[in-house]
Amino acid sequence: MKKRILLFLIALAITVLYFTTKQSLPNYSPTRDYLDIEEQLIEQFIRAKDSSVIELPEGHFLFSQSLSLDNKSHITLRGKGMDKTVLSFKGQTSGAEGIKITNSSNIVLEDFAIEDAVGDNLKISDSDSVVIRRLRSAWTGEVSVQNGAYALYPVLSTNVIIEECEAIGSSDAGIYVGQSDNVIIRNNKAFYNVAGIESENSTRVEIYGNEAFENTSGLLIFNLPGLTKYGSQVNAYNNKIYNNNLPNFAVKGSIVSAVPKGAGVVIMATKDVSFANNIVENHKTVNLSVVSYDIFAPDEDQEISYELTQEAEARGIRPISADYREDKEYNPYPGRVVITNNTFTNHFIFPTFSNEFGILWGLKNKFKIPDIAYDGILEDGGSLQDEAHKICIYDNTDINFAFLDAANDFDGFSNDLSVFECRME
Repeated sequence: MKKRILLFLIALAITVLYFTTKQSLPNYSPTRDYLDIEEQLIEQFIRAKDSSVIELPEGHFLFSQSLSLDNKSHITLRGKGMDKTVLSFKGQTSGAEGIKITNSSNIVLEDFAIEDAVGDNLKISDSDSVVIRRLRSAWTGEVSVQNGAYALYPVLSTNVIIEECEAIGSSDAGIYVGQSDNVIIRNNKAFYNVAGIESENSTRVEIYGNEAFENTSGLLIFNLPGLTKYGSQVNAYNNKIYNNNLPNFAVKGSIVSAVPKGAGVVIMATKDVSFANNIVENHKTVNLSVVSYDIFAPDEDQEISYELTQEAEARGIRPISADYREDKEYNPYPGRVVITNNTFTNHFIFPTFSNEFGILWGLKNKFKIPDIAYDGILEDGGSLQDEAHKICIYDNTDINFAFLDAANDFDGFSNDLSVFECRME
């Protein structure tokens, strides 16, 4: 893609300097009084038999190493409430995750909190029939790139339910599901993360009843290259996504580090997405955007100025890829996306000028922040009328729509919504 937005920076440099101010990062600092049950609980994890319950007592408990379950079935891990049972990994010296569950089935985790793991607070992989219920997963203190990547992190799993949880302070995504099938994410809260909620390369995902606020971006629905599977059939409805304008504190070189602050919802490179009956409001860059992977990837002739460390990639953080076209199974373009019956509002008069899109809105959109923006990038020979590329937008509140025509240096930038007021066959 021929990205030329940077050329506009010169023209608006004075405006950028005037309007851009440094924003402080939020702080989550609950009072804790730690007790020691580490040896006892580690033994319970090691000796856990199938079809058993591990009861966690009330209190705040400090651990120096990960708690792990592998190849288990019908295990319940239950606390006394997310405000009453707190497992803290502050000062962890062994392992990366707080709790790690692998190769297991019929697992229930409920009614406790996990804090301050070196890596991910809760990682579940290669498992089936998992329920994560009423968990708070957080990093304490001022949010930082040093925080772990994922608060709740099921990956390569099937039949996953995440409900009534809270995710706070993740340097990548708070509530994340990756390369998984049959997922329900409902009635959760995500705040102070880079991405509040993220569905990545997952299929048959229902996302509803959630609140995502005070993140860099509220909701990401992504397909990324170089993975074992690709996602589709994501249905997001009855969510409230608002005030996601936090400065991006992700690891440099990660895909989410390219997400601008104030991007409420981003639908990227995925198919068969329904976004309906949601409230999306008060974002400084764009309320909702539909984009190709091209918009994130560097130009072919552009050198990448940073790379992920091996440690970051080992933790599942996905890099920005310049050679994504080498993945012949990957389709970097979105399609069959329906956006309907949503409420979009914005109390911000001007966009942020801290990123290139704010500059673009100044030059091309009369300084208005779009409610819905579509980059318009298609594969060679593709047409907006092709069924595989259709983006249908109808029956929303009165919106400001922006068609970027990003593949052609924004020459065809338009606010005309009529071509997108379609229905899927």
